[in-house]
Amino acid sequence: MSKELAMPRMLRMSRRLGLALAVAGSLGFMSGVSAQTLNVATAGDQNMVDYIKDFLGPMFEKANPGVKVVAVGTGPGDSGSQKIYEKLSAQKAANADKWDFDVIVAHQKMSGQMVTEGLLAKYRDKIPTSAMVTSATASNALGTNVEGFVMPMFQSQTAIAYNADMVKSPPSTYAELRDWVKANPKKFGYNGIKGGMSGVAFATGWVYAFGGDAEKLVKGPYDASTKAAWDKALAELKDFNKNSVITPGNAGTLDMLNRGEIAMGPVWVDMFYTWMNDGKLPPNMKLKLLSPGMPGQPMYYAVPAKAAQADLAAKFIAMATSPQVQADGIVKKFNWYPGIDAKHLQGKLDDATWKKLFTDLTPEDLAKNARPFPIAPYFNDILESYEKKVAN
Repeated sequence: MSKELAMPRMLRMSRRLGLALAVAGSLGFMSGVSAQTLNVATAGDQNMVDYIKDFLGPMFEKANPGVKVVAVGTGPGDSGSQKIYEKLSAQKAANADKWDFDVIVAHQKMSGQMVTEGLLAKYRDKIPTSAMVTSATASNALGTNVEGFVMPMFQSQTAIAYNADMVKSPPSTYAELRDWVKANPKKFGYNGIKGGMSGVAFATGWVYAFGGDAEKLVKGPYDASTKAAWDKALAELKDFNKNSVITPGNAGTLDMLNRGEIAMGPVWVDMFYTWMNDGKLPPNMKLKLLSPGMPGQPMYYAVPAKAAQADLAAKFIAMATSPQVQADGIVKKFNWYPGIDAKHLQGKLDDATWKKLFTDLTPEDLAKNARPFPIAPYFNDILESYEKKVAN
């Protein structure tokens, strides 16, 4: 999206929040209704909203009597973060004195753009947990410097989930998967690049595997001519899709795995373990991280530049990124990898809980094949190229 959007268009785009914001407004979500209402907007699947509404919100309210945490979800994938961006951009364009959101939870791509356009406040140095994260993703979002503007909520990873009864020898590489799908048509499913980031991650990993210099895509510099080298890889992906099932989204892939309609598909590791814990997947499901790598990413906590409750927002994020909350909520309850450095959770997690995350994906697997998403210009090129050369 162009950074030179006219104000009327931005205002129209902000209305895409639609019913979610209308309902939130009736609950006192709009700024200025209550001096002690903390308004939190989160992109992502429903589990993201549940985490804030059912876990973090009550905890923060108990520690801060008189405060009400109100959460609203804007939808999965980058499109959910896009809606947050559109809302903040419209309020900036309208010269609103205070903006509707106090805390946002967003993906890397749009977080970088929001920093570039002056939509976020530099708050991280004000919270004590800032020193507990040393990951490069805490300061770099797909090539954009976001130092001080974001705090990782968690680190997430995609992998291939498979039914061990249906797949005796799972593929270890993208090349092996390509051959397996050709020999087993309609037994692999993913959501393309719509309805969630698991499909986006799979498609990105495909370009890493078959498109040429993956390191250049991750580290830059950007060269607009690079995408021409992906034509063969994308043509093969289009052919691959003919033997695959396009699922409705992140949850849709898991649901089809549960029903045995597909035998394999890319998933977020946290969603996989949550569904396993809830009995929504059969016990014979396992995970595999394909070589030469599949992307993962953090979700970020951030504070809008004109948040009505900026100090309260920083306090909320400090609580949410504290070691005990990261241990109890991020790892135990929602099966994510912690946003702060794992060493700060030592002594706060039992061995069984910690080892559960590494049952199928070992630390060695993650070190070898867990990759970041590309820098933003290449990421945009991959999505646009998929739409033009794979989806059509």
